[in-house]
Amino acid sequence: MTQPDRFVRGYAPQQPIPYSHRLHAGTMKIPCQYCHVGATKSRHAGVPAVETCMNCHRVTKKDSPAIQKLTAIYDSGRPLEWKRIHVLPDHVYFDHRPHVNGGIACQTCHGEIQTMEVVYQHMSMRMGNCLGCHRDAHEALPADSKIKRGPEHCNACHR
Repeated sequence: MTQPDRFVRGYAPQQPIPYSHRLHAGTMKIPCQYCHVGATKSRHAGVPAVETCMNCHRVTKKDSPAIQKLTAIYDSGRPLEWKRIHVLPDHVYFDHRPHVNGGIACQTCHGEIQTMEVVYQHMSMRMGNCLGCHRDAHEALPADSKIKRGPEHCNACHR
């Protein structure tokens, strides 16, 4: 069976501004939730608003062409049109909250994001990957977690 490029492992669309997770999440150790504020409180982790980037880049790396482009977007009031990398089919319901709040590390699904210069889709967005973890969640969860499995009934993910 074939699937659109956006669902396959390795998908890495070109972004409007280069952004290094290796630098920000790796070297500088900025927590994922600093930029992806929705991960603990909404279905979608979301991408940061330009204002979040400007919290640092008002004073940092201002001479960089990419930061100058970022600043121009910020000054214009337009949103920064990031291209989404991790996209599920429309018929799939996914909620970050129970996963993140249950102690599952972002890297479980997104890969070692803190080492990626260019973010790519670490795993295929196929049902088998989700079911594998839902059926045997011990590797994804903290050792002291009371959770042993995720739901497997169809309505858990297909609404």
